[in-house]
Amino acid sequence: MLYCTTESPIGELLLAGDGRALQLLHMQQGPRPTRVDPGWRRSDVPFARVRAQLDEYFGGRRRDFDLALKPAGSAFELAVWRALGEIPYGETVSYGELATRLGRPDGARAVGAANARNPIAVIVPCHRVIGADGSLTGYGGGLERKRLLLDLEAGVLALPV
Repeated sequence: MLYCTTESPIGELLLAGDGRALQLLHMQQGPRPTRVDPGWRRSDVPFARVRAQLDEYFGGRRRDFDLALKPAGSAFELAVWRALGEIPYGETVSYGELATRLGRPDGARAVGAANARNPIAVIVPCHRVIGADGSLTGYGGGLERKRLLLDLEAGVLALPV
């Protein structure tokens, strides 16, 4: 596994992958930072494209990412994460609505659990999922980062990059 870190308007991000696909994007200054495995090797070069696209996103110049992703998870988690990628930039859906889209109308909690295990934050937009009442709920990077990302996508916030 290769990795690097990069600064962003939401704090330090840990990027990791096999050199061909991104497998992890984690907010290190969130409530639960990811520890770099001693067997991982630091290398900035494989992540140049990821970093450039993140800079464009945070600068308001990118709405969709064009990157090879390789998240590891169960079949259900992978289905949830694919569905997250289908939520348009600047829009939100509830956990229940996402469960219904996946053919599991009673599966809001299961969707929430899969959403919480999303290994590729920001790019796989788990921040676009909200409570049924429109409230911001559960976000691994902390609710203040979720609000910041939603405000950025709504066009009410400009971030320095």
